[in-house]
This record gives sequence, structure tokens and C-alpha cells, in this order.
Amino acid sequence: MNTVYQFMVDFTLPQTLPDELLDLLPSQKQKLEKLFDQGKLCSFASAFDTSKMWAIFNANSEYEVMKLLATLPLSSFTQVQISMLSTYNTMDAFLPQFSKN
Repeated sequence: MNTVYQFMVDFTLPQTLPDELLDLLPSQKQKLEKLFDQGKLCSFASAFDTSKMWAIFNANSEYEVMKLLATLPLSSFTQVQISMLSTYNTMDAFLPQFSKN
């Protein structure tokens, strides 16, 4: 039985962003959208100064999260800290679901 957990990833980028990193931003965004579509990514945020990013992943293990992170184009430029969450609530959980009929 596969149990899905939520993991928060805290990314730290270099203080000075190399041009190579900036060139990879469109492909990073495309990969994040794909992970959202697959249900592997719940949320993603970046700080205005671009030195920090945060993401919530759905995964069976920390190892699976690391494999997902390896697919991100910016991964070689970041340091990450992965934390398994005991709870993850969003405002969406409290909003009524509307029928598409």
C-alpha cells in the first residue's frame, strides 16, 4: 500500500543569480506546471528577492521527493531542506466544492 505524505521543500538560491540560472526559468516553470498537473506538487512560492523558494510535494517518501527535485532545471543551483509535514491545510479545504454540471 502506497501512502502519500506531504513534504515541504525549502530552496535557497545563490545570492547572485548566474545567467545560466535565469535562462532556465521558463523550463523550470514548465516543469512545475507538469508536476501540478500530475498531482505531485501542491503549492509553489518564491520570494520577491528570488533568494528563497518553497514547495509542497505529495510523495510516498523523502527519496521520491529527491527524485522529483532532480528533474527540476534549477536543482543544481539550489540548496534544499526537506521536511515531512504532519499537517497541511489550505483555504481550499474549507471552501465548498461547486458542481461542474
